[in-house]
Amino acid sequence: MNSGRFVLSQLLDLIHRQTLDRLVDRYDAASRVRHFGCRQQLIAMAFAQLTWREGLRDIADCLNARPAARFHLGFREPLAKSTLADANEQRDWRLWEDLAKNLMGKARRLYAGEELGWELANTVYALDSTTIDLSLTLFPWADFRRTKAGIKLHTQLDLRGPIPTCLHITEARQHDVLWLDQLVFEPGAFYVMDRGYLDFQRLNRLARTGAFFVTRAKHNLRFSRHVSRPVDSATGLRSDQIGTLSLAKAYEDFSLPLRRVRYYDAENDRYLIFLTNHLDLPGLTVAGLYRLRWQIELFFRWIKGHLRIKHYYGTSPNAVKSQIWIAVTVYLLVAITHKQLKLPGTLHRTLQLLSIHPFEKTPLHELLTETNSDVFDAEKHNQLMFNNL
Repeated sequence: MNSGRFVLSQLLDLIHRQTLDRLVDRYDAASRVRHFGCRQQLIAMAFAQLTWREGLRDIADCLNARPAARFHLGFREPLAKSTLADANEQRDWRLWEDLAKNLMGKARRLYAGEELGWELANTVYALDSTTIDLSLTLFPWADFRRTKAGIKLHTQLDLRGPIPTCLHITEARQHDVLWLDQLVFEPGAFYVMDRGYLDFQRLNRLARTGAFFVTRAKHNLRFSRHVSRPVDSATGLRSDQIGTLSLAKAYEDFSLPLRRVRYYDAENDRYLIFLTNHLDLPGLTVAGLYRLRWQIELFFRWIKGHLRIKHYYGTSPNAVKSQIWIAVTVYLLVAITHKQLKLPGTLHRTLQLLSIHPFEKTPLHELLTETNSDVFDAEKHNQLMFNNL
């Protein structure tokens, strides 16, 4: 990359100008714009994400403190707090959603060869959600309890990466299982989810598309065993059975053969019962796939800990969703850069280096690889590491 360009500019070069221009036209985001276009909004918000700015005034002051750098980033005039606030409030948040989805496809292709730890060629997704608490006074549209507000991020994560492939933002009161109604299931793929998604009518729709699920059974599940397979108890397996649901209503919702795998988790001294509609997968692999679900918990902790999605620069639904989708965009840019340049260490290391050098005129590869390991030791850092990336 050109050493005469800022690190921030080099990172944002991963977003093709034609792609952004096409999205701007789709959502008519350039109408009545004189000097602060969507690319300037993206640069300002990406800068805020990378460097953890506290608010709109903080963003404007930091960029305006470097007039030459601001000019070369594409700002023809000093940035005003009100200008950025208006852009976040008024420009359609779906523009940033589509931009992030474009990067998701690029990231997934880069990470497609990642090992899962199990001999499985299928795509494996984890489904889960996380709640972000908000002030009821500032965000009355997101109320879900008497004294507090919140939003929920419903996420589908490709575990080969892990890379988010679908993200849906709702009020916190929405139940997780309702999100299944909006998903388009991929034939042959595995969907790993917790008991919050255990709805047999919806799982029947998933299974009818040719996809597979792995989930946990509830304690009151009624199951009629038809076949029992031998298991090796030394592996932790206790039983592996194929059967059908016993209760009439449950059987009406899901009449297909169902597999129940009982597993003893010695590390936590507990028994786990898994359900899947895949009848041939080794029982230990079923348990292993469910164990991989913890990666989505790490993803939530990572973005909450390292990006600005718990403190917002605007209070309207449009501003909140815009900020979240730009945060996801920054995460994907870091993940793509990390993979393309074959960087050492973790994503956290890459993000930390980018965050303190946004205005350096150094090629990314030199900046992110030629570092003294004694100065930055990722293993000794007290923040959460994302070791699988």
